[in-house]
Amino acid sequence: MTTPTVLTIILNWRSAQMTLGAAMAAAYAMEDLKGEILIVDNDSGDGSEEQLKQWIAEADWKDICPVRVIQSGHNGGFGFGNNVGIKAGLSDGSRPDYVYILNSDAFPEKGAICALVRHLENHPEVGFAGSEIHGSEMDRQLTAFRFPTIFSEFEGAARTGPISRLLSAYTVPIFGLEKTGPVEWIAGCSLMMRDKVLQQVGLFDETYFLYFEETDLCARVQGAGWGVDHVAESKVMHIGSQSTGMGSWKRIPDYWLDSRWYYFVKHHGRAYAIGATVAHIMGGLIWRLRRMLTGKSQIDPPRFLSDLLRHALWHIAAPLPPSKVPAIPNDSVRS
Repeated sequence: MTTPTVLTIILNWRSAQMTLGAAMAAAYAMEDLKGEILIVDNDSGDGSEEQLKQWIAEADWKDICPVRVIQSGHNGGFGFGNNVGIKAGLSDGSRPDYVYILNSDAFPEKGAICALVRHLENHPEVGFAGSEIHGSEMDRQLTAFRFPTIFSEFEGAARTGPISRLLSAYTVPIFGLEKTGPVEWIAGCSLMMRDKVLQQVGLFDETYFLYFEETDLCARVQGAGWGVDHVAESKVMHIGSQSTGMGSWKRIPDYWLDSRWYYFVKHHGRAYAIGATVAHIMGGLIWRLRRMLTGKSQIDPPRFLSDLLRHALWHIAAPLPPSKVPAIPNDSVRS
């Protein structure tokens, strides 16, 4: 039986020290696997690429698993940077059996990567598999989800018990997931993908700069008849939002709004995207009324609803940006 090969990709953007730690954790987690680690510097412009190359050259753990660093050329976002690594393939020009995406602020435990490979080897109908993610205090993070809908937009914005209970089948986060099994989409923090599935459906859509790109990819994978599974046996520590700054947003960035709008229009049409936005605003108004009555603290970034409405009105008749889904180069060779 042929040993499967794994290409682990870590995208770096101005977080060289943390990326190095993620690479080291991945190297030890790949000790029993055949494969390589590829760090893609997403045009950090702060000397990250040179630092990483120097540190890795001096690291004693690089002998556990081959590691190399390449440059993306420009910061085209999360999907673009990972696509650079996927298209690069293994150092000998061949294709791996599996591509593993790991955040620069995520650290797999010893058996985490092997568990994902083992799951996909044992379940040939499954295309993607993701890990159970926890924080530094072993607090379980949300990493398995349902696809967003009009109902989930209303429920997620309202944050009110009776509404959440009524629409529990539509909530995007899947709470209390403790067992391995199928989900709709998995966060890209720790995601194992069959290379042949990527060759079938294409890579990340580079129209998304950040957010919704893995949701879109998982939707395309499931649309092609492949399963997406959460693997509880694969455990990864995630510091969270260190590379994106999400936890410190003062206003919701336009790229998040762009990604959300593009996802809904691409997968459901413009009328649905408008309906989803109206549902979110209505739910948000319910939440704000509840806050006034109960004194609950603010959760959303300032002016979130007005920014959401402004963005929708601005884009309601604008043409949708073209889909940018690259393919794996035809001259790549299977390993």
